[in-house]
Amino acid sequence: MVIDILRALFGAGGNVVRETAEVFRVNAEAADQRRVETQRAALDQMAAEFGAAGRSTFDRIIDGLNRIPRPTMALGTLALFIAAMVDPLWFGERMAGLALVPDPLWWLLGAIVSFYFGARYQVKGQEFQRSIAATLARAPQVVESVAQLRALRADSPGAADPGPDADTALRVLTPSGNPALEEWRAKA
Repeated sequence: MVIDILRALFGAGGNVVRETAEVFRVNAEAADQRRVETQRAALDQMAAEFGAAGRSTFDRIIDGLNRIPRPTMALGTLALFIAAMVDPLWFGERMAGLALVPDPLWWLLGAIVSFYFGARYQVKGQEFQRSIAATLARAPQVVESVAQLRALRADSPGAADPGPDADTALRVLTPSGNPALEEWRAKA
């Protein structure tokens, strides 16, 4: 009779206790699995959207040319300071010429430089976002690998579990002789 009751609750066809409990409380394992699948789908979509496209030779050459203005402007400014110290008259003549440039031309130069560096900043920001998306897409595999490695540690719960092998389990659970204990018992 007890066997029939246990079979009715836990056996053949379904677990009545588990199914009843799931009416009142969400199955945490299934909810976690759904959460992982949702996150993985979102990361896969993001990786596909921001995936690094192959760059052509032309793109690489233009990217190299785009790197020239900033160092040129920085080194040119340092060269102006050096020129002012080495030949003040030459430097003064050049600065007098710059004083004759009309204000609208300075505004135009400022706008061109601002747009150039602003566009460059935006492109580099988008490349950075793509690299973050690629890194986040690899995060689930890394977490899974770390979990698998931690499971292999000697102090992990279940690390010494013999699995479904009943003979091994019985040998592990069967006490063996303890020579020190037997010697102590013999003296007592």
